Amino acid sequence: MNNIYDTANKLEQELRETEAYSDLKVAFSTVKADSEANEVFQKFQEVQMKLQQKQMSGEEILEEEINEAQEMALKSGENNLIKDLMDAEQKLSTLVDDLNRIIMKPVQDIYQG
Repeated sequence: MNNIYDTANKLEQELRETEAYSDLKVAFSTVKADSEANEVFQKFQEVQMKLQQKQMSGEEILEEEINEAQEMALKSGENNLIKDLMDAEQKLSTLVDDLNRIIMKPVQDIYQG
């Protein structure tokens, strides 16, 4: 019987060979190569991270922080390079979600059956 970690490592390598992964890699490189897009994207990530950290620690998120996040989301959505990156992220995320559903099927069967 195969070691489950060997299977996971093979899955990781196969994921790197998917179109979704390749598209994400190209989109990220394109954003990084464009100074304006990269600056907007970095700021957007900083705002998201700050909000996630506050949420995880149970801190209140202020209205001005929500407004800042919405403003950065709009600004990011207006940049076609960042929009393409987010589309590529979503495509890869869908693939990973599908894989997770398959992997978790035995556990789901226990609770449903």
